[in-house]
Amino acid sequence: MNYPTIFNNIGKILIVEALLLVFPAIGALIYGEDTLISFALTIAALALTGMLCTRKKPKKATIYAKEGYVIVALSWILMSLFGALPFYFSGYIPSFTDAFFETVSGFTTTGATIINDIEALPKSLLFWRSFTHWIGGMGILVFVIAIMPKTENSSMHVMRAEVPGPTVGKLVSKLRASARILYGIYCVLTAIEIVMLFAGGMPLFDCIVNSFATAGTGGFGILSNSIEGYNSIYAEIVIAVFMLIFGVNFNLYYMILIKQGRQALKSEELRWYIGIVAASVIVIAVSLISTKHGVADSFRYSFFQVASIITTTGFSTTNFDTWPMIAKFVMVFLMFIGACAGSTGGGIKVSRLIILIKSGLRDIKKAINPRSIETVKVDRRTVEEPVVKSVSVFFATYILIAAASMFVVAIDGRDFTTTSTAVIACIGNIGPGLGAVGPYGNFADFSVLSKLVLCFDMLAGRLELIPMLMIFSPYAWSRKYS
Repeated sequence: MNYPTIFNNIGKILIVEALLLVFPAIGALIYGEDTLISFALTIAALALTGMLCTRKKPKKATIYAKEGYVIVALSWILMSLFGALPFYFSGYIPSFTDAFFETVSGFTTTGATIINDIEALPKSLLFWRSFTHWIGGMGILVFVIAIMPKTENSSMHVMRAEVPGPTVGKLVSKLRASARILYGIYCVLTAIEIVMLFAGGMPLFDCIVNSFATAGTGGFGILSNSIEGYNSIYAEIVIAVFMLIFGVNFNLYYMILIKQGRQALKSEELRWYIGIVAASVIVIAVSLISTKHGVADSFRYSFFQVASIITTTGFSTTNFDTWPMIAKFVMVFLMFIGACAGSTGGGIKVSRLIILIKSGLRDIKKAINPRSIETVKVDRRTVEEPVVKSVSVFFATYILIAAASMFVVAIDGRDFTTTSTAVIACIGNIGPGLGAVGPYGNFADFSVLSKLVLCFDMLAGRLELIPMLMIFSPYAWSRKYS
Protein backbone atom coordinates (compact mmCIF):
# COMPACT_ATOMS: atom_id res chain seq x y z
CA MET A 1 0.00 0.00 0.00
CA ASN A 2 1.44 3.36 -1.06
CA TYR A 3 0.57 5.38 2.05
CA PRO A 4 2.39 8.63 1.08
CA THR A 5 0.39 8.82 -2.17
CA ILE A 6 -2.85 8.07 -0.34
CA PHE A 7 -2.23 10.84 2.23
CA ASN A 8 -1.12 13.28 -0.48
CA ASN A 9 -4.26 12.79 -2.55
CA ILE A 10 -6.57 12.93 0.46
CA GLY A 11 -4.86 16.15 1.52
CA LYS A 12 -5.59 17.73 -1.87
CA ILE A 13 -9.23 16.71 -1.61
CA LEU A 14 -9.55 18.23 1.88
CA ILE A 15 -8.07 21.50 0.60
CA VAL A 16 -10.65 21.51 -2.20
CA GLU A 17 -13.40 20.99 0.40
CA ALA A 18 -12.02 23.95 2.37
CA LEU A 19 -12.30 26.10 -0.75
CA LEU A 20 -15.87 24.93 -1.38
CA LEU A 21 -16.83 25.88 2.18
CA VAL A 22 -15.96 29.46 1.34
CA PHE A 23 -19.27 29.78 -0.56
CA PRO A 24 -21.59 29.12 2.43
CA ALA A 25 -19.23 31.23 4.57
CA ILE A 26 -19.80 34.14 2.19
CA GLY A 27 -23.53 33.47 2.50
CA ALA A 28 -23.26 33.70 6.29
CA LEU A 29 -21.45 37.02 5.88
CA ILE A 30 -24.06 38.39 3.46
CA TYR A 31 -27.00 37.41 5.66
CA GLY A 32 -25.23 38.45 8.87
CA GLU A 33 -25.61 35.01 10.46
CA ASP A 34 -23.78 33.69 13.49
CA THR A 35 -22.63 30.62 11.55
CA LEU A 36 -19.69 32.50 10.01
CA ILE A 37 -17.31 31.52 12.83
CA SER A 38 -18.37 27.86 12.46
CA PHE A 39 -17.50 27.88 8.77
CA ALA A 40 -14.24 29.73 9.44
CA LEU A 41 -13.13 27.17 12.03
CA THR A 42 -14.00 24.29 9.69
CA ILE A 43 -12.13 25.88 6.78
CA ALA A 44 -9.08 26.36 9.00
CA ALA A 45 -9.20 22.75 10.22
CA LEU A 46 -9.50 21.45 6.65
CA ALA A 47 -6.73 23.67 5.31
CA LEU A 48 -4.35 22.71 8.14
CA THR A 49 -5.06 18.98 7.78
CA GLY A 50 -4.78 19.19 4.00
CA MET A 51 -1.44 20.99 4.15
CA LEU A 52 -0.06 18.47 6.65
CA CYS A 53 -1.09 15.60 4.35
CA THR A 54 0.44 17.22 1.25
CA ARG A 55 3.57 18.54 2.97
CA LYS A 56 5.69 15.63 1.79
CA LYS A 57 5.60 14.77 -1.88
CA PRO A 58 5.47 10.98 -2.42
CA LYS A 59 8.43 9.41 -4.23
CA LYS A 60 6.10 7.15 -6.19
CA ALA A 61 2.91 8.88 -7.32
CA THR A 62 1.35 5.95 -9.17
CA ILE A 63 -2.07 4.91 -7.93
CA TYR A 64 -3.05 1.29 -8.45
CA ALA A 65 -6.56 -0.11 -8.09
CA LYS A 66 -6.19 -0.81 -4.36
CA GLU A 67 -4.96 2.71 -3.58
CA GLY A 68 -7.69 4.18 -5.77
CA TYR A 69 -10.45 2.46 -3.81
CA VAL A 70 -8.90 3.40 -0.45
CA ILE A 71 -8.44 7.05 -1.48
CA VAL A 72 -12.07 7.29 -2.55
CA ALA A 73 -13.50 5.61 0.56
CA LEU A 74 -11.36 7.52 3.08
CA SER A 75 -11.91 10.82 1.23
CA TRP A 76 -15.68 10.52 1.41
CA ILE A 77 -15.57 9.59 5.11
CA LEU A 78 -13.23 12.47 5.98
CA MET A 79 -15.18 14.93 3.83
CA SER A 80 -18.30 14.00 5.75
CA LEU A 81 -16.59 14.25 9.14
CA PHE A 82 -15.22 17.72 8.39
CA GLY A 83 -18.38 18.73 6.51
CA ALA A 84 -20.41 18.01 9.66
CA LEU A 85 -18.46 20.54 11.72
CA PRO A 86 -20.43 23.69 10.69
CA PHE A 87 -23.66 22.03 11.83
CA TYR A 88 -22.04 20.91 15.10
CA PHE A 89 -20.02 24.06 15.89
CA SER A 90 -23.03 26.30 15.26
CA GLY A 91 -25.15 24.26 17.69
CA TYR A 92 -28.01 23.79 15.23
CA ILE A 93 -27.30 20.05 15.32
CA PRO A 94 -25.92 19.51 18.85
CA SER A 95 -25.14 15.81 18.37
CA PHE A 96 -22.05 15.13 16.24
CA THR A 97 -23.48 11.74 15.21
CA ASP A 98 -26.56 13.53 13.88
CA ALA A 99 -24.42 16.16 12.15
CA PHE A 100 -22.33 13.39 10.57
CA PHE A 101 -25.49 11.55 9.46
CA GLU A 102 -26.87 14.73 7.85
CA THR A 103 -23.60 15.42 6.04
CA VAL A 104 -23.15 11.85 4.82
CA SER A 105 -26.73 12.02 3.58
CA GLY A 106 -25.84 15.23 1.76
CA PHE A 107 -22.61 14.13 0.09
CA THR A 108 -24.01 10.74 -0.91
CA THR A 109 -27.09 12.53 -2.35
CA THR A 110 -29.39 10.46 -0.14
CA GLY A 111 -31.53 13.20 1.38
CA ALA A 112 -32.40 11.35 4.60
CA THR A 113 -32.57 13.87 7.44
CA ILE A 114 -32.59 14.01 11.23
CA ILE A 115 -33.74 17.64 11.37
CA ASN A 116 -37.27 18.17 12.68
CA ASP A 117 -37.57 21.89 11.90
CA ILE A 118 -35.68 22.52 8.66
CA GLU A 119 -36.97 26.07 8.28
CA ALA A 120 -35.31 27.05 11.58
CA LEU A 121 -31.84 26.62 10.04
CA PRO A 122 -30.01 29.76 8.86
CA LYS A 123 -29.64 30.17 5.10
CA SER A 124 -25.90 29.53 5.13
CA LEU A 125 -26.41 26.07 6.63
CA LEU A 126 -29.31 25.39 4.27
CA PHE A 127 -27.01 26.34 1.39
CA TRP A 128 -24.19 24.08 2.63
CA ARG A 129 -26.66 21.26 3.19
CA SER A 130 -27.88 21.42 -0.43
CA PHE A 131 -24.42 22.24 -1.81
CA THR A 132 -23.16 18.91 -0.47
CA HIS A 133 -25.69 17.27 -2.82
CA TRP A 134 -24.29 19.15 -5.79
CA ILE A 135 -20.70 18.33 -4.83
CA GLY A 136 -21.42 14.65 -4.24
CA GLY A 137 -23.67 14.24 -7.27
CA MET A 138 -20.95 14.18 -9.89
CA GLY A 139 -18.28 13.30 -7.36
CA ILE A 140 -15.70 15.42 -5.56
CA LEU A 141 -12.84 13.30 -6.87
CA VAL A 142 -14.03 13.71 -10.46
CA PHE A 143 -13.90 17.45 -9.76
CA VAL A 144 -10.34 17.13 -8.43
CA ILE A 145 -9.36 15.17 -11.56
CA ALA A 146 -10.84 17.96 -13.68
CA ILE A 147 -8.85 20.76 -12.04
CA MET A 148 -5.58 19.05 -11.08
CA PRO A 149 -3.06 17.41 -13.42
CA LYS A 150 -2.53 13.71 -12.72
CA THR A 151 -1.29 10.72 -14.65
CA GLU A 152 -4.03 9.06 -16.68
CA ASN A 153 -3.59 5.63 -15.10
CA SER A 154 -3.74 7.01 -11.58
CA SER A 155 -6.85 9.05 -12.31
CA MET A 156 -8.63 6.13 -13.95
CA HIS A 157 -8.45 3.98 -10.81
CA VAL A 158 -9.85 6.84 -8.71
CA MET A 159 -12.62 7.61 -11.20
CA ARG A 160 -13.56 3.92 -11.52
CA ALA A 161 -13.99 3.73 -7.73
CA GLU A 162 -16.26 6.80 -7.58
CA VAL A 163 -18.35 6.94 -10.77
CA PRO A 164 -21.53 4.82 -10.59
CA GLY A 165 -22.14 1.98 -13.05
CA PRO A 166 -20.87 -1.46 -14.03
CA THR A 167 -18.22 -0.01 -16.38
CA VAL A 168 -16.35 3.29 -16.58
CA GLY A 169 -14.72 4.74 -19.67
CA LYS A 170 -13.33 7.97 -21.05
CA LEU A 171 -15.37 10.34 -23.21
CA VAL A 172 -12.19 11.54 -24.91
CA SER A 173 -8.59 10.33 -24.94
CA LYS A 174 -7.59 12.33 -21.84
CA LEU A 175 -9.35 11.48 -18.59
CA ARG A 176 -8.88 14.99 -17.23
CA ALA A 177 -10.68 16.38 -20.29
CA SER A 178 -13.45 13.81 -19.80
CA ALA A 179 -13.94 14.98 -16.21
CA ARG A 180 -14.11 18.59 -17.37
CA ILE A 181 -16.73 17.74 -19.99
CA LEU A 182 -18.85 15.92 -17.38
CA TYR A 183 -18.69 18.85 -14.97
CA GLY A 184 -19.35 21.31 -17.77
CA ILE A 185 -22.58 19.51 -18.72
CA TYR A 186 -23.48 19.26 -15.02
CA CYS A 187 -23.00 23.00 -14.44
CA VAL A 188 -24.93 24.04 -17.55
CA LEU A 189 -27.93 21.83 -16.71
CA THR A 190 -27.94 23.15 -13.13
CA ALA A 191 -27.85 26.74 -14.36
CA ILE A 192 -30.73 26.12 -16.79
CA GLU A 193 -32.87 24.71 -13.98
CA ILE A 194 -32.12 27.70 -11.75
CA VAL A 195 -33.22 30.08 -14.51
CA MET A 196 -36.40 28.10 -15.25
CA LEU A 197 -37.43 27.95 -11.58
CA PHE A 198 -36.73 31.67 -11.16
CA ALA A 199 -38.84 32.39 -14.25
CA GLY A 200 -41.71 30.60 -12.49
CA GLY A 201 -41.61 32.99 -9.53
CA MET A 202 -39.57 30.96 -7.03
CA PRO A 203 -37.21 33.06 -4.84
CA LEU A 204 -33.61 33.03 -6.14
CA PHE A 205 -32.14 31.40 -3.03
CA ASP A 206 -34.75 28.63 -3.22
CA CYS A 207 -34.06 28.19 -6.94
CA ILE A 208 -30.36 27.68 -6.27
CA VAL A 209 -30.63 25.20 -3.40
CA ASN A 210 -33.46 23.23 -5.00
CA SER A 211 -31.49 23.02 -8.25
CA PHE A 212 -28.44 21.79 -6.31
CA ALA A 213 -30.60 19.09 -4.73
CA THR A 214 -32.15 18.16 -8.09
CA ALA A 215 -28.83 18.07 -9.97
CA GLY A 216 -27.25 15.83 -7.36
CA THR A 217 -30.49 13.81 -7.16
CA GLY A 218 -30.30 14.36 -3.41
CA GLY A 219 -33.63 15.82 -2.35
CA PHE A 220 -32.79 17.98 0.67
CA GLY A 221 -35.64 20.49 0.80
CA ILE A 222 -35.57 23.83 2.59
CA LEU A 223 -39.27 23.66 3.48
CA SER A 224 -40.66 21.19 6.00
CA ASN A 225 -43.07 19.77 3.41
CA SER A 226 -40.50 19.71 0.59
CA ILE A 227 -41.64 20.83 -2.89
CA GLU A 228 -45.28 20.57 -1.84
CA GLY A 229 -44.75 23.76 0.17
CA TYR A 230 -44.47 25.87 -3.01
CA ASN A 231 -47.92 24.76 -4.23
CA SER A 232 -46.77 25.34 -7.81
CA ILE A 233 -47.54 22.93 -10.64
CA TYR A 234 -44.96 24.75 -12.78
CA ALA A 235 -42.18 24.19 -10.22
CA GLU A 236 -43.19 20.54 -9.82
CA ILE A 237 -43.03 19.92 -13.58
CA VAL A 238 -39.67 21.67 -13.96
CA ILE A 239 -38.12 19.81 -11.04
CA ALA A 240 -39.62 16.45 -12.11
CA VAL A 241 -38.30 16.83 -15.66
CA PHE A 242 -34.84 17.83 -14.44
CA MET A 243 -34.77 14.94 -11.96
CA LEU A 244 -35.31 12.59 -14.91
CA ILE A 245 -32.69 14.47 -16.96
CA PHE A 246 -30.07 14.10 -14.22
CA GLY A 247 -30.97 10.40 -13.96
CA VAL A 248 -29.73 9.78 -17.51
CA ASN A 249 -26.18 8.66 -18.33
CA PHE A 250 -24.18 11.87 -18.91
CA ASN A 251 -22.25 10.19 -21.72
CA LEU A 252 -25.43 10.43 -23.82
CA TYR A 253 -25.47 14.21 -23.41
CA TYR A 254 -21.90 14.35 -24.66
CA MET A 255 -22.93 12.28 -27.68
CA ILE A 256 -25.69 14.82 -28.38
CA LEU A 257 -23.15 17.66 -28.13
CA ILE A 258 -20.93 16.02 -30.76
CA LYS A 259 -23.96 15.55 -33.02
CA GLN A 260 -24.49 11.85 -32.36
CA GLY A 261 -27.96 12.39 -30.92
CA ARG A 262 -29.57 9.67 -33.01
CA GLN A 263 -27.11 7.12 -31.66
CA ALA A 264 -27.65 8.38 -28.10
CA LEU A 265 -31.42 7.92 -28.42
CA LYS A 266 -30.83 4.29 -29.44
CA SER A 267 -29.33 3.56 -26.01
CA GLU A 268 -30.99 0.44 -24.64
CA GLU A 269 -30.59 1.62 -21.07
CA LEU A 270 -32.31 4.91 -21.94
CA ARG A 271 -35.24 3.08 -23.55
CA TRP A 272 -35.63 0.83 -20.48
CA TYR A 273 -35.39 3.87 -18.21
CA ILE A 274 -38.14 5.73 -20.07
CA GLY A 275 -40.26 2.57 -20.27
CA ILE A 276 -40.00 1.89 -16.53
CA VAL A 277 -40.91 5.52 -15.75
CA ALA A 278 -43.90 5.50 -18.11
CA ALA A 279 -45.23 2.15 -16.86
CA SER A 280 -44.80 3.16 -13.20
CA VAL A 281 -46.56 6.51 -13.71
CA ILE A 282 -49.54 4.79 -15.34
CA VAL A 283 -49.86 2.03 -12.72
CA ILE A 284 -49.63 4.44 -9.79
CA ALA A 285 -51.95 7.00 -11.40
CA VAL A 286 -54.59 4.35 -12.07
CA SER A 287 -54.38 3.15 -8.46
CA LEU A 288 -54.80 6.73 -7.22
CA ILE A 289 -57.75 7.42 -9.53
CA SER A 290 -59.51 4.42 -7.99
CA THR A 291 -59.28 6.10 -4.56
CA LYS A 292 -59.97 9.74 -3.75
CA HIS A 293 -57.86 11.53 -6.38
CA GLY A 294 -59.05 12.97 -9.69
CA VAL A 295 -57.38 12.05 -13.00
CA ALA A 296 -55.26 15.24 -13.26
CA ASP A 297 -54.01 15.12 -9.66
CA SER A 298 -53.34 11.37 -9.90
CA PHE A 299 -51.03 11.81 -12.87
CA ARG A 300 -49.50 14.94 -11.33
CA TYR A 301 -48.54 13.20 -8.08
CA SER A 302 -47.61 9.96 -9.83
CA PHE A 303 -45.28 11.61 -12.35
CA PHE A 304 -43.45 13.67 -9.74
CA GLN A 305 -42.98 10.86 -7.23
CA VAL A 306 -41.92 8.30 -9.85
CA ALA A 307 -39.34 10.80 -11.15
CA SER A 308 -38.21 11.49 -7.58
CA ILE A 309 -37.86 7.86 -6.51
CA ILE A 310 -36.36 6.24 -9.63
CA THR A 311 -33.72 8.98 -9.77
CA THR A 312 -33.27 8.52 -5.98
CA THR A 313 -33.79 12.25 -5.40
CA GLY A 314 -36.38 11.98 -2.66
CA PHE A 315 -38.38 15.18 -3.10
CA SER A 316 -42.09 14.88 -2.32
CA THR A 317 -45.30 16.67 -3.19
CA THR A 318 -47.60 14.38 -1.24
CA ASN A 319 -47.49 11.74 1.48
CA PHE A 320 -47.11 8.64 -0.68
CA ASP A 321 -47.07 6.50 2.46
CA THR A 322 -50.89 6.79 2.40
CA TRP A 323 -51.16 5.50 -1.18
CA PRO A 324 -52.71 2.11 -2.10
CA MET A 325 -50.50 -0.96 -1.58
CA ILE A 326 -49.86 -1.48 -5.30
CA ALA A 327 -48.56 2.10 -5.59
CA LYS A 328 -46.27 1.65 -2.57
CA PHE A 329 -45.02 -1.65 -4.00
CA VAL A 330 -44.07 0.09 -7.26
CA MET A 331 -42.28 2.81 -5.28
CA VAL A 332 -40.20 0.25 -3.35
CA PHE A 333 -39.40 -1.51 -6.65
CA LEU A 334 -38.17 1.81 -8.09
CA MET A 335 -36.03 2.33 -4.97
CA PHE A 336 -34.10 -0.81 -5.83
CA ILE A 337 -33.71 -0.03 -9.53
CA GLY A 338 -32.48 3.53 -9.35
CA ALA A 339 -31.34 5.66 -12.28
CA CYS A 340 -29.01 5.04 -15.22
CA ALA A 341 -25.31 4.24 -14.89
CA GLY A 342 -23.13 7.33 -15.29
CA SER A 343 -25.84 9.60 -13.85
CA THR A 344 -26.01 11.30 -10.47
CA GLY A 345 -28.69 8.84 -9.29
CA GLY A 346 -28.31 5.88 -6.95
CA GLY A 347 -29.77 2.37 -6.76
CA ILE A 348 -28.47 -0.73 -8.53
CA LYS A 349 -28.82 1.12 -11.89
CA VAL A 350 -30.96 0.30 -14.92
CA SER A 351 -27.97 -1.07 -16.85
CA ARG A 352 -27.35 -3.69 -14.16
CA LEU A 353 -31.02 -4.63 -14.18
CA ILE A 354 -30.82 -5.18 -17.95
CA ILE A 355 -27.72 -7.36 -17.61
CA LEU A 356 -29.25 -9.34 -14.73
CA ILE A 357 -32.43 -10.07 -16.69
CA LYS A 358 -30.60 -10.96 -19.88
CA SER A 359 -28.05 -13.16 -18.09
CA GLY A 360 -30.94 -14.96 -16.35
CA LEU A 361 -32.68 -15.58 -19.68
CA ARG A 362 -29.39 -16.79 -21.16
CA ASP A 363 -28.91 -19.28 -18.33
CA ILE A 364 -32.45 -20.61 -18.88
CA LYS A 365 -31.72 -21.13 -22.59
CA LYS A 366 -28.44 -22.89 -21.79
CA ALA A 367 -30.19 -25.13 -19.28
CA ILE A 368 -32.64 -26.19 -22.00
CA ASN A 369 -29.92 -26.57 -24.62
CA PRO A 370 -26.50 -27.01 -22.94
CA ARG A 371 -24.66 -27.00 -26.28
CA SER A 372 -25.97 -23.62 -27.33
CA ILE A 373 -23.64 -20.62 -27.27
CA GLU A 374 -25.47 -17.69 -25.74
CA THR A 375 -24.12 -14.24 -24.95
CA VAL A 376 -25.50 -11.22 -23.14
CA LYS A 377 -25.85 -8.24 -25.45
CA VAL A 378 -26.62 -4.62 -24.60
CA ASP A 379 -26.87 -2.06 -27.40
CA ARG A 380 -26.15 -4.93 -29.82
CA ARG A 381 -22.72 -5.38 -28.29
CA THR A 382 -21.66 -8.44 -26.33
CA VAL A 383 -21.15 -7.76 -22.64
CA GLU A 384 -17.89 -9.33 -21.51
CA GLU A 385 -18.29 -12.24 -19.11
CA PRO A 386 -16.31 -10.56 -16.28
CA VAL A 387 -18.79 -7.65 -16.41
CA VAL A 388 -21.76 -10.06 -16.29
CA LYS A 389 -20.19 -11.80 -13.30
CA SER A 390 -19.41 -8.52 -11.55
CA VAL A 391 -23.05 -7.44 -11.91
CA SER A 392 -24.26 -10.67 -10.31
CA VAL A 393 -21.73 -10.30 -7.48
CA PHE A 394 -22.74 -6.65 -7.00
CA PHE A 395 -26.42 -7.55 -6.74
CA ALA A 396 -25.77 -10.39 -4.28
CA THR A 397 -23.50 -8.19 -2.15
CA TYR A 398 -26.04 -5.36 -2.26
CA ILE A 399 -28.78 -7.65 -0.93
CA LEU A 400 -26.50 -9.13 1.76
CA ILE A 401 -25.46 -5.69 3.04
CA ALA A 402 -29.09 -4.55 3.07
CA ALA A 403 -30.18 -7.68 4.95
CA ALA A 404 -27.36 -7.37 7.51
CA SER A 405 -28.17 -3.69 8.02
CA MET A 406 -31.86 -4.46 8.55
CA PHE A 407 -30.87 -7.01 11.20
CA VAL A 408 -28.86 -4.40 13.14
CA VAL A 409 -31.40 -1.57 12.70
CA ALA A 410 -34.15 -3.95 13.86
CA ILE A 411 -32.58 -3.82 17.34
CA ASP A 412 -34.30 -0.43 17.72
CA GLY A 413 -37.61 -2.31 17.81
CA ARG A 414 -39.37 -0.41 15.03
CA ASP A 415 -41.96 -1.92 12.72
CA PHE A 416 -40.90 -3.95 9.69
CA THR A 417 -41.90 -1.33 7.11
CA THR A 418 -39.92 1.44 8.80
CA THR A 419 -36.86 -0.75 9.41
CA SER A 420 -36.67 -2.27 5.94
CA THR A 421 -37.41 0.86 3.93
CA ALA A 422 -35.03 2.95 6.07
CA VAL A 423 -32.19 0.65 4.98
CA ILE A 424 -33.39 0.47 1.36
CA ALA A 425 -33.71 4.26 1.25
CA CYS A 426 -30.16 4.73 2.59
CA ILE A 427 -28.28 2.11 0.59
CA GLY A 428 -30.16 3.23 -2.52
CA ASN A 429 -29.40 6.90 -1.70
CA ILE A 430 -33.11 7.76 -1.93
CA GLY A 431 -33.92 9.52 1.35
CA PRO A 432 -37.53 8.94 2.35
CA GLY A 433 -38.90 5.45 2.86
CA LEU A 434 -42.23 4.34 4.29
CA GLY A 435 -43.67 4.29 7.81
CA ALA A 436 -41.86 6.53 10.30
CA VAL A 437 -39.24 7.45 7.65
CA GLY A 438 -41.84 8.37 5.03
CA PRO A 439 -41.96 11.77 3.28
CA TYR A 440 -43.45 13.38 6.39
CA GLY A 441 -41.06 11.61 8.80
CA ASN A 442 -37.31 11.55 9.42
CA PHE A 443 -34.47 9.50 10.93
CA ALA A 444 -34.03 11.50 14.15
CA ASP A 445 -35.31 8.84 16.55
CA PHE A 446 -33.01 6.02 15.47
CA SER A 447 -30.27 4.96 17.90
CA VAL A 448 -26.64 6.01 17.43
CA LEU A 449 -25.76 2.48 16.28
CA SER A 450 -28.53 2.46 13.68
CA LYS A 451 -27.52 5.90 12.40
CA LEU A 452 -23.91 4.77 11.96
CA VAL A 453 -25.03 1.62 10.14
CA LEU A 454 -27.23 3.75 7.87
CA CYS A 455 -24.28 6.10 7.27
CA PHE A 456 -22.25 3.10 6.12
CA ASP A 457 -25.14 2.08 3.86
CA MET A 458 -25.31 5.54 2.31
CA LEU A 459 -21.58 5.60 1.62
CA ALA A 460 -21.54 2.03 0.34
CA GLY A 461 -24.49 2.70 -1.95
CA ARG A 462 -22.98 5.89 -3.39
CA LEU A 463 -19.53 4.35 -3.91
CA GLU A 464 -20.86 1.10 -5.44
CA LEU A 465 -20.00 -1.04 -2.37
CA ILE A 466 -16.39 -2.09 -3.13
CA PRO A 467 -14.47 0.97 -1.78
CA MET A 468 -16.29 0.85 1.56
CA LEU A 469 -15.91 -2.92 1.89
CA MET A 470 -12.23 -2.72 0.99
CA ILE A 471 -11.25 -0.42 3.86
CA PHE A 472 -12.66 -2.98 6.30
CA SER A 473 -10.76 -5.87 4.68
CA PRO A 474 -7.52 -6.89 6.45
CA TYR A 475 -6.66 -8.87 3.31
CA ALA A 476 -6.57 -5.69 1.22
CA TRP A 477 -4.39 -3.81 3.71
CA SER A 478 -1.88 -6.59 4.36
CA ARG A 479 -1.20 -7.89 0.86
CA LYS A 480 1.57 -6.29 -1.21
CA TYR A 481 -0.05 -6.67 -4.62
CA SER A 482 -1.19 -3.77 -6.82
